[in-house]
Amino acid sequence: MKTFEEMIGGYRNFRQGDWLTQRERWKQLAEGQSPQVMVISCSDSRVDPAQILDAAPGEIFAVRNVAAMVPPYETTPGQHGVSAAVEFAVQFLKVREILVMGHGACGGCQAALSRSLHGNAPGKGGFVANWVSMLDETRDAVCAEHGSEGAEAELAMELAAVRKSIENLRTFPFVEEKEKNGDLTLHGAHFAIADGILRTLDERNGEFTAAG
Repeated sequence: MKTFEEMIGGYRNFRQGDWLTQRERWKQLAEGQSPQVMVISCSDSRVDPAQILDAAPGEIFAVRNVAAMVPPYETTPGQHGVSAAVEFAVQFLKVREILVMGHGACGGCQAALSRSLHGNAPGKGGFVANWVSMLDETRDAVCAEHGSEGAEAELAMELAAVRKSIENLRTFPFVEEKEKNGDLTLHGAHFAIADGILRTLDERNGEFTAAG
Protein backbone atom coordinates (compact mmCIF):
# COMPACT_ATOMS: atom_id res chain seq x y z
CA MET A 1 0.00 0.00 0.00
CA LYS A 2 1.23 3.49 -0.83
CA THR A 3 2.73 5.83 1.72
CA PHE A 4 1.90 9.54 1.74
CA GLU A 5 5.21 10.32 0.02
CA GLU A 6 4.39 7.84 -2.72
CA MET A 7 1.01 9.50 -3.14
CA ILE A 8 2.73 12.84 -3.66
CA GLY A 9 4.58 11.12 -6.49
CA GLY A 10 1.17 10.10 -7.83
CA TYR A 11 0.07 13.74 -7.66
CA ARG A 12 3.07 14.70 -9.79
CA ASN A 13 2.01 12.09 -12.34
CA PHE A 14 -1.49 13.56 -12.29
CA ARG A 15 -0.15 17.06 -12.92
CA GLN A 16 1.81 15.82 -15.92
CA GLY A 17 -0.99 13.59 -17.19
CA ASP A 18 -4.72 14.04 -16.59
CA TRP A 19 -4.39 17.65 -15.45
CA LEU A 20 -2.84 18.62 -18.78
CA THR A 21 -4.94 16.40 -21.06
CA GLN A 22 -8.19 17.49 -19.40
CA ARG A 23 -7.20 21.08 -18.69
CA GLU A 24 -10.35 22.51 -20.28
CA ARG A 25 -12.55 20.37 -18.03
CA TRP A 26 -10.69 21.49 -14.92
CA LYS A 27 -11.11 25.12 -16.00
CA GLN A 28 -14.87 24.57 -16.22
CA LEU A 29 -14.94 22.88 -12.80
CA ALA A 30 -13.09 25.85 -11.30
CA GLU A 31 -16.15 27.96 -12.18
CA GLY A 32 -18.46 25.77 -10.08
CA GLN A 33 -20.00 22.34 -9.72
CA SER A 34 -23.33 20.93 -10.85
CA PRO A 35 -23.40 17.20 -10.06
CA GLN A 36 -26.69 15.43 -10.60
CA VAL A 37 -25.99 12.67 -8.08
CA MET A 38 -25.06 12.66 -4.40
CA VAL A 39 -23.43 9.45 -3.16
CA ILE A 40 -23.34 8.56 0.53
CA SER A 41 -20.89 5.73 1.05
CA CYS A 42 -18.54 4.22 3.60
CA SER A 43 -15.13 5.58 4.53
CA ASP A 44 -13.65 2.12 3.90
CA SER A 45 -10.50 2.37 1.78
CA ARG A 46 -11.68 -0.43 -0.52
CA VAL A 47 -14.87 1.18 -1.80
CA ASP A 48 -14.20 4.40 -3.69
CA PRO A 49 -17.56 5.37 -5.25
CA ALA A 50 -15.96 7.34 -8.08
CA GLN A 51 -13.94 4.29 -9.13
CA ILE A 52 -16.80 1.82 -8.74
CA LEU A 53 -19.23 4.04 -10.67
CA ASP A 54 -16.61 5.24 -13.20
CA ALA A 55 -17.41 8.87 -12.41
CA ALA A 56 -15.22 11.80 -13.40
CA PRO A 57 -14.42 14.81 -11.20
CA GLY A 58 -17.52 16.99 -10.83
CA GLU A 59 -20.01 14.16 -11.41
CA ILE A 60 -20.50 13.01 -7.79
CA PHE A 61 -21.15 15.01 -4.64
CA ALA A 62 -19.75 12.50 -2.17
CA VAL A 63 -20.10 11.99 1.56
CA ARG A 64 -18.22 9.14 3.20
CA ASN A 65 -18.53 8.00 6.79
CA VAL A 66 -18.51 4.84 8.89
CA ALA A 67 -21.11 2.41 7.44
CA ALA A 68 -22.50 5.00 4.98
CA MET A 69 -25.00 6.19 7.56
CA VAL A 70 -27.49 9.05 7.43
CA PRO A 71 -28.78 10.12 10.85
CA PRO A 72 -32.44 11.12 11.12
CA TYR A 73 -33.34 14.78 10.76
CA GLU A 74 -32.85 16.71 13.98
CA THR A 75 -32.13 20.29 15.00
CA THR A 76 -30.50 19.70 18.38
CA PRO A 77 -27.27 21.60 19.09
CA GLY A 78 -24.20 19.94 17.65
CA GLN A 79 -22.17 19.52 14.51
CA HIS A 80 -24.36 17.75 11.98
CA GLY A 81 -21.92 16.97 9.20
CA VAL A 82 -23.99 14.54 7.16
CA SER A 83 -27.10 16.67 7.52
CA ALA A 84 -25.17 19.72 6.31
CA ALA A 85 -23.98 17.79 3.27
CA VAL A 86 -27.48 16.55 2.45
CA GLU A 87 -28.85 20.07 2.84
CA PHE A 88 -26.15 21.55 0.60
CA ALA A 89 -26.56 18.89 -2.08
CA VAL A 90 -30.35 19.02 -2.19
CA GLN A 91 -31.06 22.69 -1.54
CA PHE A 92 -28.10 24.43 -3.16
CA LEU A 93 -26.61 22.06 -5.73
CA LYS A 94 -30.10 20.72 -6.46
CA VAL A 95 -28.97 17.17 -7.12
CA ARG A 96 -31.61 15.02 -8.77
CA GLU A 97 -30.65 11.72 -7.17
CA ILE A 98 -29.14 10.43 -3.93
CA LEU A 99 -27.49 7.03 -3.75
CA VAL A 100 -26.75 5.33 -0.42
CA MET A 101 -24.10 2.68 -1.11
CA GLY A 102 -23.19 0.09 1.48
CA HIS A 103 -20.61 -2.63 0.97
CA GLY A 104 -19.44 -6.09 1.95
CA ALA A 105 -17.13 -6.73 4.91
CA CYS A 106 -18.20 -3.41 6.46
CA GLY A 107 -16.49 -2.90 9.82
CA GLY A 108 -19.10 -0.38 10.94
CA CYS A 109 -21.94 -2.80 10.30
CA GLN A 110 -20.00 -5.57 12.02
CA ALA A 111 -19.60 -3.30 15.06
CA ALA A 112 -23.33 -2.57 15.02
CA LEU A 113 -24.13 -6.27 14.74
CA SER A 114 -21.78 -7.48 17.46
CA ARG A 115 -22.09 -4.43 19.73
CA SER A 116 -18.48 -5.21 20.61
CA LEU A 117 -17.62 -1.53 21.09
CA HIS A 118 -20.69 -0.52 23.09
CA GLY A 119 -19.66 0.89 26.45
CA ASN A 120 -16.15 1.80 25.30
CA ALA A 121 -14.76 5.27 26.00
CA PRO A 122 -14.15 7.77 23.18
CA GLY A 123 -10.77 7.00 21.67
CA LYS A 124 -11.24 3.31 22.40
CA GLY A 125 -14.17 2.68 20.12
CA GLY A 126 -16.71 4.90 21.84
CA PHE A 127 -17.12 7.28 18.93
CA VAL A 128 -17.76 4.37 16.56
CA ALA A 129 -20.17 2.73 19.02
CA ASN A 130 -22.15 5.93 19.42
CA TRP A 131 -22.32 6.44 15.66
CA VAL A 132 -23.54 2.93 14.81
CA SER A 133 -25.98 2.92 17.73
CA MET A 134 -28.47 4.48 15.32
CA LEU A 135 -28.68 0.95 13.89
CA ASP A 136 -29.64 -0.66 17.21
CA GLU A 137 -33.29 -1.27 16.31
CA THR A 138 -32.32 -2.40 12.83
CA ARG A 139 -29.77 -4.75 14.35
CA ASP A 140 -32.36 -6.33 16.62
CA ALA A 141 -34.56 -7.16 13.64
CA VAL A 142 -31.59 -8.65 11.75
CA CYS A 143 -30.55 -10.76 14.75
CA ALA A 144 -34.08 -12.07 15.23
CA GLU A 145 -33.94 -13.55 11.73
CA HIS A 146 -30.27 -14.26 11.09
CA GLY A 147 -28.51 -14.27 14.45
CA SER A 148 -25.57 -12.03 15.32
CA GLU A 149 -22.67 -13.94 13.76
CA GLY A 150 -21.63 -15.25 10.38
CA ALA A 151 -21.63 -14.09 6.77
CA GLU A 152 -25.40 -14.28 6.36
CA ALA A 153 -26.04 -12.04 9.38
CA GLU A 154 -23.33 -9.58 8.30
CA LEU A 155 -24.78 -9.24 4.79
CA ALA A 156 -28.28 -8.80 6.20
CA MET A 157 -26.96 -6.05 8.48
CA GLU A 158 -25.24 -4.27 5.59
CA LEU A 159 -28.38 -4.32 3.46
CA ALA A 160 -30.56 -3.25 6.38
CA ALA A 161 -28.23 -0.31 7.07
CA VAL A 162 -28.75 0.96 3.51
CA ARG A 163 -32.51 0.75 3.95
CA LYS A 164 -32.26 2.55 7.29
CA SER A 165 -30.26 5.43 5.82
CA ILE A 166 -32.84 5.85 3.05
CA GLU A 167 -35.58 5.83 5.68
CA ASN A 168 -33.68 8.50 7.63
CA LEU A 169 -33.22 10.62 4.51
CA ARG A 170 -36.99 10.78 4.22
CA THR A 171 -37.22 12.39 7.66
CA PHE A 172 -35.63 15.55 6.20
CA PRO A 173 -38.58 17.79 5.24
CA PHE A 174 -36.89 19.18 2.14
CA VAL A 175 -35.95 15.67 0.94
CA GLU A 176 -39.50 14.42 1.50
CA GLU A 177 -40.94 17.41 -0.36
CA LYS A 178 -38.64 17.12 -3.36
CA GLU A 179 -39.13 13.36 -3.62
CA LYS A 180 -42.91 13.82 -3.48
CA ASN A 181 -42.71 16.46 -6.23
CA GLY A 182 -40.58 14.24 -8.45
CA ASP A 183 -37.54 16.50 -8.17
CA LEU A 184 -35.47 13.97 -6.24
CA THR A 185 -35.03 10.19 -6.39
CA LEU A 186 -33.46 8.04 -3.68
CA HIS A 187 -31.50 4.88 -4.47
CA GLY A 188 -29.86 2.15 -2.43
CA ALA A 189 -27.01 -0.14 -3.44
CA HIS A 190 -24.52 -2.62 -2.00
CA PHE A 191 -21.06 -3.30 -3.43
CA ALA A 192 -19.57 -6.72 -2.69
CA ILE A 193 -15.82 -6.36 -2.46
CA ALA A 194 -15.17 -10.07 -2.95
CA ASP A 195 -16.90 -10.42 -6.33
CA GLY A 196 -17.06 -6.78 -7.46
CA ILE A 197 -20.82 -6.90 -7.98
CA LEU A 198 -23.00 -3.86 -7.33
CA ARG A 199 -26.52 -4.74 -6.27
CA THR A 200 -29.24 -2.09 -6.36
CA LEU A 201 -32.30 -1.85 -4.15
CA ASP A 202 -35.78 -2.26 -5.60
CA GLU A 203 -37.95 -0.56 -3.00
CA ARG A 204 -41.08 -2.15 -4.42
CA ASN A 205 -40.04 -5.52 -2.99
CA GLY A 206 -37.14 -4.55 -0.73
CA GLU A 207 -34.69 -6.76 -2.64
CA PHE A 208 -31.17 -6.06 -3.91
CA THR A 209 -30.37 -7.38 -7.40
CA ALA A 210 -27.19 -7.28 -9.48
CA ALA A 211 -26.89 -4.14 -11.59
CA GLY A 212 -25.27 -6.03 -14.43
